[in-house]
Amino acid sequence: MATVLDIKIKRANKVYRDGEILSGVVVVMSKDTIQHQGITLTMEGSVNLQLSAKSVGVFEAFYNSVKPIQIISNSMEMVKPGKLPSGKTEIPFEFPLNAKGNKVLYETYHGVFVNIQYSLRCDMKRSLLAKDLTKSCEFIIHSLPQKAKLPPTPVDFTITPETLQNVKERASLPRFLIRGHLDSTNCMITQPLTGELLVETSEVAIKSIELQLVRVETCGCAEGYARDATEIQNIQIAEGDVCRGLPIPLYMVFPRLFTCPTLETTNFKIEFEVNVVIIFHDDHLVTENFPLNLCRM
Repeated sequence: MATVLDIKIKRANKVYRDGEILSGVVVVMSKDTIQHQGITLTMEGSVNLQLSAKSVGVFEAFYNSVKPIQIISNSMEMVKPGKLPSGKTEIPFEFPLNAKGNKVLYETYHGVFVNIQYSLRCDMKRSLLAKDLTKSCEFIIHSLPQKAKLPPTPVDFTITPETLQNVKERASLPRFLIRGHLDSTNCMITQPLTGELLVETSEVAIKSIELQLVRVETCGCAEGYARDATEIQNIQIAEGDVCRGLPIPLYMVFPRLFTCPTLETTNFKIEFEVNVVIIFHDDHLVTENFPLNLCRM
């Protein structure tokens, strides 16, 4: 059996908050005695910004502003150079999760152009004849709950050919009337987005009705900003030519890691929107957009 190095975090869900203690054990397993040159454990948290293809080369200043932003960093020597016995060895560790200075432990977020990640990396140095061992694992930070509870912000909407934006040939559109509402655009990230939609009239048969969640990521600095919107998930809420006058429920769960509380900083912003998309049988596509404010309570 080859030597195995592993990191086990105490909490099964690996979720922590600012000010808590991250704890666990480093596990070393081997059938023979291990000679090593020391075992170190490093904790890091950083924001990685990336430019979309359309933005590269537009702003020279971007190349300075998109360097990784370090949020938290800590390292410890767990075991001094020496030997470990055969079998299984567990070495406990603890790291206080306190951002230094004016830094903030932003919530873990996996985006396209903005990534906020926290990780542990264990390194075992070995002699020249044996390969060094490295093991990494990610842990998750949830931002602290907001103290002030945001009031619900219900939104009623009506979609007709006249309400559409950026339409060149409005006369060629089929006649339709669609009403609905979102229960709130101030959303708790742990609660689903809910609402209702109702097709009152439509000259053309409807092919599909979809609910699309979009992330809007902004990277940049004082010289300029690159703003990119990308789809997170798309949920079909109705298929085929739906009954007229029948309320259709809207229900969307915010996916873990791919969403976070709405965030605005000096170098980047993370915002979210939802689109109600109606596709007609003649392949006309109608979209109604609603900005969302996500928060953790």
